[in-house]
Amino acid sequence: MKLVFATHNQNKLKEVATLMPSYIELLSLTDIGCFDEIPETSSTIEGNALLKANFVKEHYGFDCFADDTGLEVQELNNEPGVYSARYAGPANDAQANMDKLLANLNNKTNRSARFKTVIVFIQSEKIEFFTGICEGTITRDKKGALGFGYDPIFQAIGFKKTFAEMTLAQKSEIGHRGKAVRLLTNYLSKSLD
Repeated sequence: MKLVFATHNQNKLKEVATLMPSYIELLSLTDIGCFDEIPETSSTIEGNALLKANFVKEHYGFDCFADDTGLEVQELNNEPGVYSARYAGPANDAQANMDKLLANLNNKTNRSARFKTVIVFIQSEKIEFFTGICEGTITRDKKGALGFGYDPIFQAIGFKKTFAEMTLAQKSEIGHRGKAVRLLTNYLSKSLD
């Protein structure tokens, strides 16, 4: 079964591919020749995932899924949220995003945060939503060289390491994207039964 994951992000692709069952051939936007800038104009994580999935289905005709992820920090009224990738500006610069977040949390005691991933799956005319959440805290310093995005400053509850100090397998086991992908793969295996 061929399934398009609406992303060019190789880190995300690698993370999701490790969780997919062997009967699914995962294709990226690059694989299907989609180099358009898909607009992410929704004010919600769910809305942006739906926009991306709809774009692929409408323009390329493939069954597909898209995700959108946001980091929600309690003390900052759930910022950066839907604007996580461009928190420090349009350049999508992970270091600048983390620096801005750490500066905004300077002298704050409540560092509670959560990562939220929403996956939208479109097959024929059916649309399904799958949500994964990982609760944690924002560290005071960046730690670790693995992962991407905000991983060096996010520590899941019950763990001493940041996401950037964990292997891909460890992160996928407890992380938001892993949880959402497992809900998707469970749905896929049931629908094929």
